[in-house]
Amino acid sequence: LAVHGANKLRNGLAGTASWFGSIGMRWPRGQALTAASTEIVAGLMFAAGFLTALSASAIVAVMTVAIVTVHARVGFFIFLPDGGWEYCASIATVAAAVAVGGAGRLSIDHLLGTGTGPAAGVVMVLAGVLLASVHLAASWRPGARA
Repeated sequence: LAVHGANKLRNGLAGTASWFGSIGMRWPRGQALTAASTEIVAGLMFAAGFLTALSASAIVAVMTVAIVTVHARVGFFIFLPDGGWEYCASIATVAAAVAVGGAGRLSIDHLLGTGTGPAAGVVMVLAGVLLASVHLAASWRPGARA
């Protein structure tokens, strides 16, 4: 996921911001920066198992927004033109499962004792979905061009 975020920044924010505007997101430059930085930071944290429930929550939020704004209209399968929601849902599902089940013995959370239990993982995943919902309500205007 971190690589996807880095790709959004690869040639500057202008192209990514333009794309966010084209799908009806208000404040497209801010959307581009927020999506890229969230994918990079949360992706790296999740991969390292650091503050895993928090990073999983951010991943669930980003993937929920991606599914709703772009991929749901295409269909399920990733191989469809414009990519269906299968891939984003898989990423969100893995993040949710790890948030609830824990990052494991080879994680930074395990080394530092900062892991959370299943209940906290569920709360964080639900917080990610809630955050995505609020974000969509505030900033997505389907059919609008920013």
